[in-house]
Formats: sequence, C-alpha cells, structure tokens
Amino acid sequence: MTKPALFVDASLSPHAMELPFGKNQQTLQKSPKILILIALTIVLFTIVPLYYPLLGYTMKNYSQPPPNSYEPIDDSIQTPTNEKCDIFTGEWVPNPEAPYYTNTTCWAIHEHQNCMKYGRPDDGFMRWRWKPDGCELPLFNPFQFLEIVRGKSLAFVGDSVGRNQMQSLICLLSRVEYPIDVSYTTDENFKRWEYKSYNFTLATFWTPFLVKVNEADPNGPSHTGLFNLYLDEYDETWTSQIDNFDYVILSAGHWFYRSAIYYENRHVVGCRYCQIDNITDLPMYYGYRRAFRTAFRAINGLENFKGIVFLRTFAPSHFEGGLWNKGGNCLRTRPFRSNETNLEGEELELYMTQMEEFRGGEREGRERGVRYRVLDTTQAMLLRPDGHPSRYGHWPHENVTLYNDCVHWCLPGPIDTWGDFLLEMLKREGTRSHEENVKFKEKKFEGMR
Repeated sequence: MTKPALFVDASLSPHAMELPFGKNQQTLQKSPKILILIALTIVLFTIVPLYYPLLGYTMKNYSQPPPNSYEPIDDSIQTPTNEKCDIFTGEWVPNPEAPYYTNTTCWAIHEHQNCMKYGRPDDGFMRWRWKPDGCELPLFNPFQFLEIVRGKSLAFVGDSVGRNQMQSLICLLSRVEYPIDVSYTTDENFKRWEYKSYNFTLATFWTPFLVKVNEADPNGPSHTGLFNLYLDEYDETWTSQIDNFDYVILSAGHWFYRSAIYYENRHVVGCRYCQIDNITDLPMYYGYRRAFRTAFRAINGLENFKGIVFLRTFAPSHFEGGLWNKGGNCLRTRPFRSNETNLEGEELELYMTQMEEFRGGEREGRERGVRYRVLDTTQAMLLRPDGHPSRYGHWPHENVTLYNDCVHWCLPGPIDTWGDFLLEMLKREGTRSHEENVKFKEKKFEGMR
C-alpha cells in the first residue's frame, strides 16, 4: 500500500509521524493512547494552515515556494561573459515572458505599490527588460542569488525607495523560498528577514536623511514637515547595527526636497526653504552632500565592518503637468528611448553629488579594507516614466489624501531590474576584489621602497 504524502515539521523526530502500516499497526492496536496522539497531530496539521493568514505573513512556510506556472530555472552559477561591459548604459527592450511573480504570488508588495490590485488598466510596464549597449544582462535567477549569498547578510539603508527595492528582491526570491520574520522590534521601519535554507538575512533600516534628524514642525512651509538635520552627526539607528553585515545598499534622495534646517557642530548653518528670518537659504545639494559624506565616514569608522557598500544612485521621479502637490502625474505607458530624455537640473546635480562623495568614501574605505561599489540605477530609471503607481496605490473611492505617486515603483515593475544589476555585480565581485587587492598591495609595496 502506498503511503499518503504528508507535510512534516522537520523539528519532529523521524518517528514522530509514523503511520499505522505494518509493524506499527500492531503497536497501535495495543496502545490507544498513541492512536489518540496521532489523531490529534493530524488535526493540528489540518487546522493550523487554514488559520495562519490570521497570524500575519510571518507564518509563511519558508520551505515551500509559492505555486506558479513558470518554467524551471537553471540554478548553475555562470561566470559573466564580459566583465568589462558597462551594464548600466543601454535601452529597455520588450520581454513578453515577464513578470516572474504577481501580486497574488508575493505577499511582500506594499499596498501603495500594488498597482494591479488597485486597478491599473495596462500591464505593458511589466514586460520590459534592460539591455546594456555592449553585452547581455542576464535576468534575475533566484537560485543563483541565494547560492552566492548563502551564509551572508544584506542591509538596505535609506528611505522608502530602498524599502521598495527590498520588497522587490523578496518577491523575486519567492520562487525559491519565503523568508521568516526575525525582527528585533515591531517597528516596520526596521525589519529583518531570514532565508532559513540558505542562512541568509535581509534587513531594512529606515533613515531617509542618513544622518541624525528630528522633526521641528510636522507641517512646515510646504506642509511636508520641517526637519532639523545634524549634517555631521551619525544616525545611530543604523550605524550601530551594520557592523556584521556582508553587504550594505545605501541610498537617499527625495526626502532632501523637504524643508530642513541644517546644523553643523550643533550650530545652524542654513536651511532648505525654511522661510525663517535670519537663516540663509542654501541649495538642497548642500545638505545632500554632507549627509552622504557623514554616512560614508560612519561606515569607514566601524571597527568590525569589512563588507561591501553599494551606493544605489538616485532614481528620478516623473511628475508631468505640475509639481507633486500641484496635480503632477505620470500617465505614460511606455519607456523612453535613451535619445528622448536627459538627466538635467536638480536631478543631475543630485547624481553628481552622490558620485563625488562616493569617490571620497571609497578612497578612505580602501585603506580600511572596505569595498565600495556603484549600483547605478539612474539612467535606466530615468527612462521609465511608465513604471510608477500614479493613482493606483489605493481604491478610487477611498477617502484618503494621497497625491499621485511618481516616485516609487509598481511591483512587479521596472525596479525588479535592480535585482538583475545586483546579481550581476555579485557574480563579478570575486574577480574585481582580487584585482583590487593586487593593485593595493603593489601600491603599498611601491610606497615602502
């Protein structure tokens, strides 16, 4: 007789779920207590799955990927074919096979980025892939990714766009495994997830300005708050937590458009549109530059951190027809071609500021064994005005005050390509780290001669 298949808790002993066949049947006839125990166990395994949705998404069975109809994935790790190719310069090309998850197969999608749930009428924005000019960028392979990061940890440090990226990564990996919530706190801004089968930890640290901050006025001149930014002081909510992480993805951007008072050495040095008498109005880039400088200094000053820092560059917004609070919207349904738009104005200044401060942090970090990399998403995302939620982050009839969202990204959507970028960078990392170590030792040797 064929035994029926059961889902068995791996923490139970090998004999805990033996069924009454063969020799066990005789034993059970002599021991009604065992029969009762087995009956209760079967009932338990039947009832608990029916009710775990009420307990929240942390009860997901991490060992069981969601059912889907996708083709099997080649899980062998391929060496990149052209490691000198710039994967960040290219065009978007059609990909009719996408998406690789949906809002029904992935529970990690934030409501405001769940565009299909809230009625977005088109789905073409999900069906593109990034094609670098000089090579091919492989699509994200969750098996490869999890093998590369086995036994490691990755932290997302930044604002809600960084959290948007983390949720995209969880969805991309959901074809293989669900993570479980191992957070130290109930605060949704500081979450930790663990992929048990791979001993891989994901974490997110909410720090939209990267530096120490407090809110001076919940409204402020622009009704988005007025913030005191201490541009030379660390935000210890994340700097005290990342010592043992293997990878840190650092990002910040859109919050610096908000009104803020800038402090250095605990003295006011100026502000960004604070409209307070006798305080000099400074450009946004002043605070942006010093915030990144302080963040890199904090990382380089960590005694135990020897990981890799990825600067995820600024992802432009796409408001058209007005500002974000003046009726601006993003209604396009196709990507731009690279010759149809340019990075300019404030967004170009933000990008250049990031890169200049990155180079300073990289120089200092090299002396301490900290590796810096650029996850350059700016050009690719500049070309995706079609990928934002717009008004499809809530129901039309809801009585909520929400502006059109042309900052975050629909899931599934173009932000999933950041996973393609990250995986390719990790696959190249071994070769690049070796080359850098050789150059560093040669330079150090020459200095001793």
